[in-house]
Amino acid sequence: MKLSVPALLAGFFSLALVDAVSASQCRCTYGESCWPSDSDFAQLHSLLSQPLVYPKPTASPCYPSSSPSGNCSEVQDNWANATWRSDLPGSMEEPNWETFTLSNGTIESCYLETNITGTCEQGNVPVVAVDARMASDIQAAVNFSVTHNLRMVVKNTGHDYIGRSAGKGALMVWTHNMKNISYDSAFVPEGAPSSETYNAFTFGAGVQWFEAYDAAEKEGRHIVGGLGVTVGTTGGWIQGGGHSSLSPTYGLGVDNAVQMTVVVSTGEHLTVNAHQHTDLFWALRGGGGGTYGILTSVTYRTYPVVPVVAASFSANSTNTSLLQGLFTSSFGMLPSLGDAGWGGYGILSNTTLSFFYMSPNVSWAQANETWEPFFSQAENLTQAGLSIVGATTMNFSSFYTLWDEAGLSPVQQGGGAMVLGNRLIPQQAIESNNTGLTKALLEVIPDVSWNSVAGGKVAEADPDSAGLNPAWRKALVSINWGATWDDGTDAQEITGLLNTVKEQEASIRALMPESGCYFNEASPFEADFQYTFFGDHYAKLKSIKDQYDPHGLFVVRQGVGSDEWNDDLTCRVK
Repeated sequence: MKLSVPALLAGFFSLALVDAVSASQCRCTYGESCWPSDSDFAQLHSLLSQPLVYPKPTASPCYPSSSPSGNCSEVQDNWANATWRSDLPGSMEEPNWETFTLSNGTIESCYLETNITGTCEQGNVPVVAVDARMASDIQAAVNFSVTHNLRMVVKNTGHDYIGRSAGKGALMVWTHNMKNISYDSAFVPEGAPSSETYNAFTFGAGVQWFEAYDAAEKEGRHIVGGLGVTVGTTGGWIQGGGHSSLSPTYGLGVDNAVQMTVVVSTGEHLTVNAHQHTDLFWALRGGGGGTYGILTSVTYRTYPVVPVVAASFSANSTNTSLLQGLFTSSFGMLPSLGDAGWGGYGILSNTTLSFFYMSPNVSWAQANETWEPFFSQAENLTQAGLSIVGATTMNFSSFYTLWDEAGLSPVQQGGGAMVLGNRLIPQQAIESNNTGLTKALLEVIPDVSWNSVAGGKVAEADPDSAGLNPAWRKALVSINWGATWDDGTDAQEITGLLNTVKEQEASIRALMPESGCYFNEASPFEADFQYTFFGDHYAKLKSIKDQYDPHGLFVVRQGVGSDEWNDDLTCRVK
């Protein structure tokens, strides 16, 4: 590892102030007298490859309404375009994470409808950001934050359902422009014997999965990744486990990562894998993003391109019981689907049931044999009021072809306030009493979406092979529900909606108390998050965090060690 002289001096300076900084129990945030001076930030700027960035809420160009400060038409046209949002340092996919609620119930915000408040406030959007293009930029930001005792947050695209990439009065490390991609058909991890090789891609911290898929296609390889176009390869996805519709065949992201590089709070830039810093490599694979350091790259193994078969179903009805019956039937198929490598996504509402599954593990004939009984069941319900929109299987030459031709890479939607709830459903629960389980679920959450991204290869992995919640290895499916609200909704009404999500969480948890959550899509108010999110790995994860983050710099909502901080993550409480 090579550091510039300024970066080395900054690191030495930060270490010299450790005792003074650790004496403070609260982080310094913007507006306080401790906030770094202009000259301090000028010194930071001198160490960076790019000028500092000053993030603004997404709607800020529309203020003041009488004479907008920027291109308000662009904001209006793209408000719901999550891809557009991902390119803005101050924009979150869900704008509720751009707002901040004060203790008196006042909401600091910047709404697209400017007449709601008349003013644009910074809210939960960090005030200054380092536009990281290389590891030394991140090292400088980390050293600066430790020296000045700042709160730090890390953001790539803002695809974050729990608000971990935003923070009121914080310094942001914005990794979105770290777009390096390299391919090595005989990659040897650092410290490994020369005989240990992988056909692998290495992605920088800002690479998104659609960019990764394009790169893999050019090399004639397949890689396991996320579906959403605003999901990054190297941030919360992999550090949360990294689920994929192809996980039942190839495993989760954590099962396919062979090496990572990371900047930790001491300013060191470490290369971690199965041969060096093995404990940190273990923790970073599923132990939670923004918790141990800032990933600068991840190297993933790849696979040969093979055909993929897909199954699609959609039906409407005003008879809710018909749809719920089909939902129960589809869940009853999950154990055998997982074993055959089928993974996918679905949604059930009062009037619609739809899903899309895929598998590279079966022939088209086998796919038809698998799905024909379900399609026939649905067809037999048409006389009772079921309207089938589509029920078909399709054959594709590769996952990339499916991604491109089947419309799996559309403009992703954002711009709506939302909080999710989540639960992992164990295979045993479905096999022992699927009808009773789904009936109980739908009594609590009649509108539910699901990700069938476990079982198969995911279940075969050793539960202790990565820091990931062991509940993933017993699960078949991850279910989601949630609450949404309009801009301008007052704090009391929002609290009521969030309380409903909490009550639903408690009811679902009671059905499967030994299971857990996929914390990247869970509620930020989950009870006993230490067990629910991390299972019996929590104590080990906390020990590793304490070792590699001695300054306690990396703290995120309901992340490992966050219980030692107040709700705003600005002051230690124990």
